[in-house]
Amino acid sequence: MRRLLFITVSVLVSAGILALAVRNVPLADIGERISNVEPFWIGVCLLMVALGLWARAVRWQGLLGWRLSFARTFHASNIMFMLNFLPLRLGEVARAALAARYGVPFMTAATSVLVERLIDTVFVIIVLSFALARAPQTPELASQAAALFSIGAFVGFAVLILFARFPSGAQRLLDWGETHIPVVKRLPLRRFLNDVLVGLEPLTHWRRALHVIVWSLIAWFSSFAGYYAAQRALQIQDIDLILNALLSVSLIAFSIAIPVTIASIGPFQAAALAGGVALGMSETDALSLGVLYHVMTFIGYSSLGVIGLIALGVSLGEVTRRPPPIEAASATQTPSS
Repeated sequence: MRRLLFITVSVLVSAGILALAVRNVPLADIGERISNVEPFWIGVCLLMVALGLWARAVRWQGLLGWRLSFARTFHASNIMFMLNFLPLRLGEVARAALAARYGVPFMTAATSVLVERLIDTVFVIIVLSFALARAPQTPELASQAAALFSIGAFVGFAVLILFARFPSGAQRLLDWGETHIPVVKRLPLRRFLNDVLVGLEPLTHWRRALHVIVWSLIAWFSSFAGYYAAQRALQIQDIDLILNALLSVSLIAFSIAIPVTIASIGPFQAAALAGGVALGMSETDALSLGVLYHVMTFIGYSSLGVIGLIALGVSLGEVTRRPPPIEAASATQTPSS
């Protein structure tokens, strides 16, 4: 009953946001724009989607300490992205469960996923602030606020890495907070902080940190390049296509974090609309671009996700059920090189 209620709410939220986004644009106009795309740039867009998945799999492999082969991290990551298009967004849990099947403790895999999200969030905040500062219609106050927010996110992340290197300092700070701020003691911060610091520990070693940074840059370059290719496929002109890719993809990255939607339909298109219009694009072009890029990511994620299920020999039911106990997984599987 609870799952049915969640799915119903997700459908309503997606439908409501999508209706607001397209209220001024006939759907027939969007269909006509998409029907005239250039096939070459569609191919480039799909290639960039695949490159982004490959780069994220390599990054995750490093965060796991190369306990899994690239093939397993690649297929597990692709299954995750495919499942995140479904209600309940079970992809993250499924990826950690798949890693546990091959000897990685479930909490270790889950923590690595959390660290990935932290890294991506900091990166997107920095890119978004850069793009807003260069958007012609952005108020100066908003640009300054975005810049300060990006600096704060970077500094905060650096402090977390410092705490991961010297965890005793983080524990002392938390002890002080629990002693002097009553509400802190009632929050489950100690376990959460421990999980985050354990996940960040690989970044305290410069080689692994460099690995994660380089592959994060490649992954996000692929996302921006894919959006750029989608613009070229629609033959969009008279705006800064690179700046729009940076701005719109950053906004989309935040929009798809909304858990109560169906495949991010609605928020995805609304973010593309906001980014495009801010740079002078027509609402029809901006929405057509949002729909096209969403379809391209869906095709890429779903195709490679299905291949991942086949390659790993698992079904959707197996990857979405409760993960096995950590002790059992460790006892029955051996780490993969």
